[in-house]
Amino acid sequence: MNDYKALYHLLFNAITDSLEALGKLDVPAATRLLEGAQAQAEERVLEES
Repeated sequence: MNDYKALYHLLFNAITDSLEALGKLDVPAATRLLEGAQAQAEERVLEES
């Protein structure tokens, strides 16, 4: 069974960091952070399936 609490924390932290980057108008960094977290979460879900 997937550890949704860990996935939530992974994505929440990435969103927080992305919002900070957007506050600095660093759109490329925000995009990288979100894409990286999305890929990590997807990998973890697929590994546990």
